[in-house]
Amino acid sequence: MGKFVIKETKTGVKFDLKAGNGEVIATSEVYTTEAACKKGIASVQKNAPVANIENQTVEGYTPEKHPKFEVYTDKAGEFRFRLKATNGEIIAVSEGYKALASCMNGIESVKKNAVDSPIVKQEA
Repeated sequence: MGKFVIKETKTGVKFDLKAGNGEVIATSEVYTTEAACKKGIASVQKNAPVANIENQTVEGYTPEKHPKFEVYTDKAGEFRFRLKATNGEIIAVSEGYKALASCMNGIESVKKNAVDSPIVKQEA
């Protein structure tokens, strides 16, 4: 089972969703407070399992309604995804993947792990 890890940064608080193997599968923006960070986690837990996948790497892709995972390629040519909530806000992003299939596996892992993963606070 995965877990949400809340950690302090120089500018605020963020979370990582880690898979059962300890790999980070999604990361949040930096929030100003821990309470706001926990609301972000709640949003991922609510939206990830029901989010559609919009693959923007294919020509003429079909836009999906929010919530959704947007799959795209970054400047380095790697595949990434961002999870957007029902209001269109980005609530989690991925690392870069060399292969589209790996990126899709990352999305499935987020959908699976977001639901019942415990929230832990990383000690500094």
